[in-house]
Amino acid sequence: MTSELILAIDQGTTNTKALLVDAAGQIRHQASVPNLVNYPQPGWAEQSATALFDGVRQVIAKVLDSAGGATIAGIGISNQRESVLVWNAQTGSPIGPVVVWQCRRSAPKCDALRASGHEDLIAAKTGLALDPLFPAAKIAWLLDNIPGAREQAERGDLRAGTVDSWLLWNLTGGTTHATDHSNAARTQLFNTETLSWDEELCALFEVPVAMLPEVKASETRFGVTAEGATALPAGTPVLAMIGDSHAALFGHGARQPGAVKATYGTGTSLMALTPSRLHSRNGISSTIAWSQKDTIQYALEGNISVSGQAAAFIAELLGLENAAALTALARTVPDSNGVAFVPALVGLGAPYWRSDARGTVTGMSLGTKPAHMARAALEAIAFQVADVYSAMQADMDSELGELRADGGASRNDLLMQFQADILSRPVAAAAAPEVSALGAAALAFSSLGHDLPAVAAAKHFTPQIKASFAQQHRQRWQIAVAQTLAGHPQEHETSGGNQ
Repeated sequence: MTSELILAIDQGTTNTKALLVDAAGQIRHQASVPNLVNYPQPGWAEQSATALFDGVRQVIAKVLDSAGGATIAGIGISNQRESVLVWNAQTGSPIGPVVVWQCRRSAPKCDALRASGHEDLIAAKTGLALDPLFPAAKIAWLLDNIPGAREQAERGDLRAGTVDSWLLWNLTGGTTHATDHSNAARTQLFNTETLSWDEELCALFEVPVAMLPEVKASETRFGVTAEGATALPAGTPVLAMIGDSHAALFGHGARQPGAVKATYGTGTSLMALTPSRLHSRNGISSTIAWSQKDTIQYALEGNISVSGQAAAFIAELLGLENAAALTALARTVPDSNGVAFVPALVGLGAPYWRSDARGTVTGMSLGTKPAHMARAALEAIAFQVADVYSAMQADMDSELGELRADGGASRNDLLMQFQADILSRPVAAAAAPEVSALGAAALAFSSLGHDLPAVAAAKHFTPQIKASFAQQHRQRWQIAVAQTLAGHPQEHETSGGNQ
């Protein structure tokens, strides 16, 4: 067994973590700092780019201090996806905020492209629905709304990238502008068939190709740390970069088509490996899971915009301290008493792709109590996952099996049991909540010639209700979703499923 250690950096939406991982997959030391998300206008979400990297510096320093001078063989990075920023290539300073994946400010750009008839072309090239979730229209918004930005971009003075690119730029002292296939595949500017930035897409979104990073395999040597960039010694190699959802699937040990996982965070991502590049018929994205050397692994993915955040949202409305208190309240009733909460707080993602939708509560009566609302909030997480799971299964034209779960909400036994019940499938909750970070560490170890063991399951949940009862629950949910969408009619038909 090798004695080498990998520093895994997991830069998420709500927190940034650093883990020191050994070749047995054990976490030797770890540190975490919270991240602030600002909501300056309804539907907008943004973060400070400098604050995000400051957080990375902090967790690295904490871990190294705890480790007492341990030698680091390399770095693996997992990151929040679809969040994007633009910075000056000379000064390294961001010209605006990180526009977070939840942000809907670029909806008008998407609507204009849809009205011009470009939606099918974009979906065919990228596998992605035309939605404000993805970075391409966000980059255009930054260039069009920050004074002088477009002129600077045309001169070649600006760089654009997802958060992984921003971290790499700073870690290497501004010498490397790169990303990996998994992150590039989520930008809506990358052709997942030709594996290159697509000039036609860049022209449609009005994003200069020169701004974009070099695309490399997820498992490769991206560069080395610069002197003084962090507490790490200069020359420490960055050996892997991968989007957090993809990293979680890798961390679960999924290597064969059909393996499916759900990462429960602010939102939830379901991802399943596919034998080749598929085109969804049911509102699911086709994407690249990861790349190793000359191997590209494709996947289907469904992105849920608000899941774990739904519990926090309802907890605050009910005057509860946190999501744990919400769960405790939900346990006091056997069910939601007919109440359904559709958490379309920033629109609905997969498989509906309705950015105009807004949250609704249906089924209330004089018998409705706060505990029923608490229960409905947790059930909403599971129902959304079940919608995506079913759509994914239909696209693959085969039965999916056990759902591998990770992320903060996967430690909620009430939710995981309801998830198994609604899916009529077993659910395996990971022993470690840091599966994304461990996946990035596993990729980094792979580049050194070592295979990290898959993250073990801490608990298994099997369905406790009949499939017919599960279907009745889902019909109640689907009626609530239909009412939500009917209450927010849009002028166009989405084609999120025609990918």
